This record gives sequence, structure tokens and C-alpha cells, in this order.
Amino acid sequence: MYKTILVPIDLAHSEKGKPMIGIARRMGSQDVRIILVNVVEEVPAFASVELPRGTVEMAREQAGKELKAIAKAAGIKSDCDVRTGNAHSTILRVASDHEADLIIIGSHKPGLEDYFIGSTAARVVRHANCTVLVAR
Repeated sequence: MYKTILVPIDLAHSEKGKPMIGIARRMGSQDVRIILVNVVEEVPAFASVELPRGTVEMAREQAGKELKAIAKAAGIKSDCDVRTGNAHSTILRVASDHEADLIIIGSHKPGLEDYFIGSTAARVVRHANCTVLVAR
């Protein structure tokens, strides 16, 4: 049984969140700590000049609200961690920061770009220092 489980959720596919939380509940110990994570991708400097001030902060705030709503809908009390950065490296950093012993990450059918650069889930699997479960 796992004590600290990280569940990264891509809010563009938030419908996958509830089943992954269900898996976390089943795989966790009695006092499991489930941490929902969302990574807001960094905006390149050349593009950020064109965006209104505070756009990234507003996106992070909205992501936090959505994660809390997902946790509430799943019937769990969860920590929610929203960060800015590259998805796979940020997920790995969050796992390390929280000393997660399991990451449950969603996957999708790979597209052409995934064959060249790899998907976020594949990169997390390759570089994680803990167990990773990939849910489809």
C-alpha cells in the first residue's frame, strides 16, 4: 500500500481525473495522501510580451479551482499543487518535493509527435524515482 500518491491531471482531459483518483484510493493505505497536480506550461519570453500582465497567474489560480472541484466531485480531501514549467520535469519535481511513492499518470493514444519527442507519461516513467502507474 502506498502512503503518498501523486495524480497529475491535464485539465484539457479532466474527465480522466476521477478514474485515476479511484485507482489512487484503492492502491493507497488507510491514511493515504493524494496530491492532485497540474502544470501550467511556461510561456516563451517572446510570446509573454504580447500577453496581458498576470495571465499565467490567472491560469494557475483557475487550475487550482478546477483541481479542488475534481477532488470534491471524487469525494476526497486532497492537496492540490499547481506549478508552472515543463510538464514532465515539473511532475518529477513535485513527486520529489512531496516524497511520493506512487505517481498515477494518464496517457493517450500516441500521436506522431510523441514518437519523436516522447509523451509526458513516457518521460515520467523513464525518469521517476518511484513507482509509476500509467492509466488509459
